[in-house]
Order: sequence, then structure tokens, then C-alpha cells
Amino acid sequence: MNRGFYTIMAAQFFSSLADNALLFVAIDLLVTMKSPAWIIPLLKLSFVLFYVLLAPYVGAFADSLLKGRVMFIANMIKITGCAMMFFYLNVHPLLAYTVVGFGAAVYSPAKYGILTELLPAEKLVAANGWIEGLTVTSIILGTVMGGALVTGQFSSMLLSFDFPFIDTGVDTRSEAALCVLIGVYLLAALFNLRIPDTGARYPHQERNPVKLVVDFANCFTMLWKDKLGQISLAVTTLFWGAGATLQLIVLEWAQKSLLMRYDQATSLVGMVAIGMALGAVLSARYVTLRKSLSVIPLGILMGCIVMGMVLVNSKLIAYPLLVLIGAIAGFFVVPMNALLQHRGHVLMSAGHSIAVQNFNENLSILTMLAMYSLMIRLHLGLNATIVLFGLFMAGVMYFIMRLHAFNQRQHDALGLIGEAKH
Repeated sequence: MNRGFYTIMAAQFFSSLADNALLFVAIDLLVTMKSPAWIIPLLKLSFVLFYVLLAPYVGAFADSLLKGRVMFIANMIKITGCAMMFFYLNVHPLLAYTVVGFGAAVYSPAKYGILTELLPAEKLVAANGWIEGLTVTSIILGTVMGGALVTGQFSSMLLSFDFPFIDTGVDTRSEAALCVLIGVYLLAALFNLRIPDTGARYPHQERNPVKLVVDFANCFTMLWKDKLGQISLAVTTLFWGAGATLQLIVLEWAQKSLLMRYDQATSLVGMVAIGMALGAVLSARYVTLRKSLSVIPLGILMGCIVMGMVLVNSKLIAYPLLVLIGAIAGFFVVPMNALLQHRGHVLMSAGHSIAVQNFNENLSILTMLAMYSLMIRLHLGLNATIVLFGLFMAGVMYFIMRLHAFNQRQHDALGLIGEAKH
């Protein structure tokens, strides 16, 4: 890997670190405001809203400028959202977090699209392993950081810090936490400015909104019709929707079933992320792009293991169980991401393919979080929710596996017909 790749990794790490810590700071704000429990899943839902709404436009925007510049602009939007949340008495945390999500939606096509510009196809699985491993590390540290910023001695230390003769206006633990996170976003923005020009240039990007939607629809259809693209896209779409929901389920499960405090529960969420980092590293080491589809059955296994959470009420079992769930997830999602990026790069431009991927994955997140919020609103039991979640994931992964087998049979049959004609 070259120097530019490591600069991208650093920028991605700090931006993702702040994103993940901010979620738990925002949750704490909602709890402080005594918001209903069903509002909390809407927080994550508001974050991914612009991934769906802006999908036809962010790909073209990412391809119209240098990727590093796009990432810098996106981080400045995130800082704006943080500043809005700082003044939460006038701006609801949901609205402020939506602005941060807007920045993240702009950031994503550039973050992943630059990999296909910078590296050859044979290095994409390894690069994705590094990126996903680092992203998961940022999730772990961000989760712990978010919990620490709003609870315990660390938040007290932040509030005790002040400048002589200057009134900073920082009076609550949430405000102190937001100041720290703005600083982390600024650090990410500085790394964005150091990302090198890859030399990749795309044709003039369309600016007409209607034509952009038509172009996006064509890319969407092209990727779903591609036999390899549709499988990898289906897997990653399910994974990210399930992952976002599982994060909140584990948080509630830790507090209700394991009787853990909020800051302890956030550290338990980090166990899934630790497992994902391990799985991502192993996947990058042992799974090639050619063999990426062989990991699909692991998705079924993951859904079955998730259902086992209802039988656990001991922390000693909970920690390794969540690490195992994360490891399986990381091992199968990294090759799927790499295959999807490769197919997207072959069929269309990097920015456009990532925009299609983001649209599908975040529509899945919106749908599954809305369903989870509805379950809470209807007072469905936690165990019932976990079982339904695990069954849904295992069932969909089984359907995807059968679809892939059907595609292979069709491909083999067409090959035999072609040989017979010759």
C-alpha cells in the first residue's frame, strides 16, 4: 500500500471515530430531555436519511472534484451539525444529527471511490480489510469514547477545565463532549487536505437534477442485473441494515438482560466491533476476490447465533458471544464489499457505484430501524425482537444463497449451450 492509502485511512479513522461517539452523546441528550424510548432508533434513522435522498447526486458530486476535497467539505458539514447540537435548546438533536448524516452521505462515495482510483483490483480485498478493520476500530473506540464523554470522571474532568478570564459557555457534560468531537472532526479534515491527487478524471458530470436521477436509476438497474453485483449488493444491503439495528438491540439487551449501566452497555456494543475487526483482518488475509462468494453461508450462521442472545444473562458468556457475532460479520462482509466495488468500477464510475451501494444499504437501515422503533412503540418484548431479528437475517441470507446457486446453474447451462454450438 502506498502513502496516500495510509492518509486516507487516517482521515477515515478520525471522521468515523467522531461519528460513532456522537451517536451516544446524542442518545444521552435525548435521555436528558426525557424523550420517549421509541425516539432513540429514529436518531440513527435521521443520520442515514440523506444517504437515500441524495443518492442520485452525491456520486456525481464525488466524481466532479478531487476525492480529498469532497471529504474535506463533508467533514465541515459534520462540524456544522455538531455545532447545531451544541445549541440543542433551540435545535432538536434529531435535526442536528440529520445534518451530520448529510455530511456523511457526501463523504461516503469519495471515501470508498478513491480506493478503486488508487489501487489495482487485486488489492481491493486487502484494502477493504484494512479500511473495514480501521473503521471497526473507530467504532470500538468511538463507542467507548461516547460513553465516557457523557458519564463518570472523564466528563467531570472536561467540565472542570476552563480558560482564565474567558467564559467558554460550556456548562453541561453534553456540551463538553461536543467540543471534543468538533476537535476530532477538524483533525480528520486536516488529513483530508493531505490526500493526494490520484490522477483519475471523469467526464463532465451532469448537473440537471432530473437527468441525474435518470442516470442514477440506470446505474441502479445495471448493478442489480449483474449476476455478481446483485448478490454482493444484496448481502451488504442486509448486513448494514442489520448491523445498525443490532447496535441498538445490544445496547438495550445489556441494560435489561445483563443489568449493566449505560456506560458499561456502550462498551459491550464495542465487543461486536472488536469481533468485526478480527473477522475483517482474517478475511483480508485468507479470502481472495475470486473466492469472495464462498463466505455467504456465514450470514445464515450469524442470524442463528444472534437468536442465542435470549438465553444469555451472564457477562462472561455475553462478551465472547458478541465477539463471535462480530467476527462472522466482518469475515463475510469485507469480501462482499470488495466484490461490489470491483463490479461497480467495471460497470460504471467509482462514485456512481458507491452511491448506488449507499442508497440500497441505507434504505435497508431506514426500513429496519423504523421496524425496530415500531416494535418498541408496540411494547414487543426484547426477547421476541431478538428472535425475529435473527430469523429475518438467517432467512434472507438463505434466499441470497439459493439465488446465487440459481445464477451459477444458469451460467453453467449457457456455457454448455455455447460449447454445443461450436
